[in-house]
Amino acid sequence: MAILDLIEYPDARSDEIVHRIPEHGSGEFRLGSQCVVRESQRAVFFRDGKALDVLGPGRHTLSTANIPLLTGLIGLPFGSKSPFRAEVYYVNIREFIDMKWGTPQPVLYRDKEFGMIRIRAFGTYSMRVKDPQTFVNQVVGTRGTYSTTQIEDFLRSIVINEFNDMLGNTMTSILDVQAMTRDIATAAQHALTDDFDRLGLELLTFQILAITPPEEVQKRIDERSGMAAIGDMSAYMQFQTAQAVGNVGEGGGAGGGNVAEGAGLGAGLGIGMAMGEAMRESMRQGQTQQQGVPPAAAGAAAAGAAPGTKFCSECGTQLAPGAKFCSNCGAKVAATAACPTCGTENQPGAKFCQECGTQLVQ
Repeated sequence: MAILDLIEYPDARSDEIVHRIPEHGSGEFRLGSQCVVRESQRAVFFRDGKALDVLGPGRHTLSTANIPLLTGLIGLPFGSKSPFRAEVYYVNIREFIDMKWGTPQPVLYRDKEFGMIRIRAFGTYSMRVKDPQTFVNQVVGTRGTYSTTQIEDFLRSIVINEFNDMLGNTMTSILDVQAMTRDIATAAQHALTDDFDRLGLELLTFQILAITPPEEVQKRIDERSGMAAIGDMSAYMQFQTAQAVGNVGEGGGAGGGNVAEGAGLGAGLGIGMAMGEAMRESMRQGQTQQQGVPPAAAGAAAAGAAPGTKFCSECGTQLAPGAKFCSNCGAKVAATAACPTCGTENQPGAKFCQECGTQLVQ
């Protein structure tokens, strides 16, 4: 293996946190070699599996002056140019933004408005390496390269664990969450600080994009808010029924579409009942007219008048027993034929009893 006189790593990938030189195995360096570290990097030197020093931005010459622990570890059989085997870990300390977190499954919470409710939550956060040596020792280990995708799942589990615990202690209702988003995010960031510090990381920002119930619960909430917006349901149904009936009258043949729309709005039942009642009333009046009974008399009979009660054929006023003239309009009372079998009074000129069918004497 060639001896490396210049060590640098200028082309880090956007998601790469750590890159080791050499990526596989260890390299041969000599005292006097140059190590270039950029502003967004820190270089951690390892020899014999032990971290010796962390170098900041700039050009560094490897010597016992800037890496004091090399003294005594390196023999001098080759003079001041003695080679030694080591690894350099370049740690990217820039801020890694748009790190995502979210609950894989809805989490059950107690809600003062809806009782028990399942909630999903997701958002983003940003972090950076705060202690390069701790991060390499605790997380990276001997890997040749390490990216955000390799630690994102682990950090997501930490975030969700702390977030669920904190939200369970602070949330009262899903309806109040939107007004508390900033406070919840700030509290979550503080709660996660120690967990990130332990790994040599720093949590810089924490955002909550949404806290939502499952889709079926959202539909129920929309229905409830719609009912509240309507107000008096009875008045609303009457309005929809009247509007639909009016559209039928104006639209003629095209009214079927309006009726369907009215039914879709919940007015169909009221329309059907109103139309059915109107049809029954029309049929009853038709039968009454065919029998020669005035509408008022038919109405009184339908209201529960006693059998055998007579009514004026002109104005419909109920007649007293044996009356020959109407007390309201003075019209002469037409003679009726009484059935010899059941005694039912029949209309003048009737040939058969309307009650039992007995032939009447003419």
